[in-house]
Amino acid sequence: MIPTRILYVDDDPDIRHIVELSLALDPSLQIRAAASGEEALAVIDDGAPPPQVVLVDMMMPGMDGLALLERLRERPATATVPVVFMTARGRQADLDRYHAAGAAGVIVKPFDPLTLADRIRGLMAASES
Repeated sequence: MIPTRILYVDDDPDIRHIVELSLALDPSLQIRAAASGEEALAVIDDGAPPPQVVLVDMMMPGMDGLALLERLRERPATATVPVVFMTARGRQADLDRYHAAGAAGVIVKPFDPLTLADRIRGLMAASES
């Protein structure tokens, strides 16, 4: 089985580490991480195959999740890649705004690291249908 390529973007090194450890437990997932939107774009441009899903922290300094989503949509390699936001802002108005912007899904923090891979797979399946 070829692993699903995930790019995870979060400025918080502790949360980034937890997500990386959580997803690394699933051999069907291959994770790369970036500490900012700018770093995520550099990872995408490094010549490796593009991610099949991008998991993005909503609130980051410089380029927030919505701005990164916009930049991803401008690039041919990532124009249709599902983007899933991770955020502590789980009010319905916020969720509606993220979906209206084109997010394939939203995972509200705090999240369960043991079910994170399944949640991501479910959101990817839903975005393909």
